[in-house]
Amino acid sequence: MMPKAGKLGLLGLAALFGTAIYAGWHQPAAQPPRAPEATPNYFAFVPSMLGTRPDGQLSQSEVDQLVLSPELVYLFDYYLAALGEKPLQAIHSEIRHELERRLHGKAIQQAQRLLDVYIDYKRALAGVEAQLAASRTQSGDPVKAARLRLQALRQTRAAYFSPAESAALFGASDAYDEDAIARMAISSDRKLSEAEKQQRWQALDAALTPEQRIERAAPTRVLALEQAVAQARQRGADDNEIYRLRASTFTPAAADRLAELDKEEADWQRRISSYQARRRALLDSTGSTAEALQQLRDASFSPAEQLRLSAYEQ
Repeated sequence: MMPKAGKLGLLGLAALFGTAIYAGWHQPAAQPPRAPEATPNYFAFVPSMLGTRPDGQLSQSEVDQLVLSPELVYLFDYYLAALGEKPLQAIHSEIRHELERRLHGKAIQQAQRLLDVYIDYKRALAGVEAQLAASRTQSGDPVKAARLRLQALRQTRAAYFSPAESAALFGASDAYDEDAIARMAISSDRKLSEAEKQQRWQALDAALTPEQRIERAAPTRVLALEQAVAQARQRGADDNEIYRLRASTFTPAAADRLAELDKEEADWQRRISSYQARRRALLDSTGSTAEALQQLRDASFSPAEQLRLSAYEQ
């Protein structure tokens, strides 16, 4: 769907959950549809997931024991990102169904138990967020705030997961966050010269595992690719040439998804242009009301999409 939430680190994930979490926990229960097993899924659980695949590559041992890894969190977060489009109970049910589709035997029950624990953990984080926001305001120090956030996440997590579960599910994201905080601290240290900062960053780079190096290089590869795509479009490249360029850098599957994102972005811009023109006409007409403007929004965008409209209504 997007870059895997777990790989973004929980520093970003807690914020991603943000405002939707408070409304999501208290929405009325609803029976979710069973998502087809098409790959990619063109009959998605929610519209924003159209054409995507659920994150998370789950596995189990020969004796039906669930293999714990961050992939389980990726799967949970893929569906929990639908808060605001679906009530929490519907999302919970859909994840349970997905676990039943992917696993068998004891591994299903083990994964479903962890799902329940993970949702309870997220509820707890909703309260922690308010405290973290207050501490950020008081300190004014982004490095200190990031450290406090990571510490709070770990302390909260310890009440829900065993040490082994925490290490398997969140160890990679914690390592990512620790590295990011260390780099922030170097960048903001005014006592260090530019050469000293470079030396310390290089020391952090040397300490990365091969997997972490690949992860850190991924955004740069994406940026370089999209710059090449922009230059190719300026030369008049068609969609087939753009697809081949992307597939040569990543995979055909990734190229497919990027092509789909191009279409989605073009459709979004078309809808926004139409909406802005109709909105201006309403505002220029006499007797336009807040109710009329809301009717225009409802006719053009889903509730989730409307959260993005403020940026286009200036």
